[in-house]
Amino acid sequence: MTISREDWEKRLAEVRINKDDLNKLIMNYLVIEGYKAAAEKFSIESGLAPAVDLASIEDRMNIRNAIQSGNVEAAIEKVNDLDPDILDTNPRLFFHLQQQKLIELIRDGRINDAIDFAQEELAPRGEENPEFLEELERTMALLAFEDTMRSPVGDLLDYSQRQKTASELNAAILTAQCQEKDPKLPSLLKMLVWAQNQLDERMSFPKVKNLITAELDSADMSVTL
Repeated sequence: MTISREDWEKRLAEVRINKDDLNKLIMNYLVIEGYKAAAEKFSIESGLAPAVDLASIEDRMNIRNAIQSGNVEAAIEKVNDLDPDILDTNPRLFFHLQQQKLIELIRDGRINDAIDFAQEELAPRGEENPEFLEELERTMALLAFEDTMRSPVGDLLDYSQRQKTASELNAAILTAQCQEKDPKLPSLLKMLVWAQNQLDERMSFPKVKNLITAELDSADMSVTL
């Protein structure tokens, strides 16, 4: 069975979506991801009040920015000022923050400091948890390569590693504040891709080939998302 682009677009146009639901979806994303200024502007334009105090977003973003700039110590201090229980009750998160600090020491070429820090702060935790030990060994492997960025563990020095640590910390703060830790929008996009793949097994139809622009392909074209 094949559905033409014209027929598909007609069917899509017949779908009615509540504007308030869309506004809530957007606000949910802005708040959780920490776009305070955008959330404030969107609140004014949409007339939708955010479910949380927007001042709390600024605290999270200051912490996130510290991680993303490589200042892990400042991030830890800010978290403890915000709520010391966050790190006290989450040993995996605290280890990952310490691991990130070790990565930053290696990035800065402070090799002796990195070795001392690993032995004093991370090794004892690695002895208690095999998972931590494996991550520590992988991080220390950075010292074995002259060109660390091209090494098998060079991904640890990528900006994405900082992002990963910052996102984990952001989620922990949100959980401590009894807020949702994951925005709904990415989950809906994943559901869209899954639904298209399921439907593709039964018929040919215009698929969304670009999740940013929502551009459709023709029904007779094969696209992998």
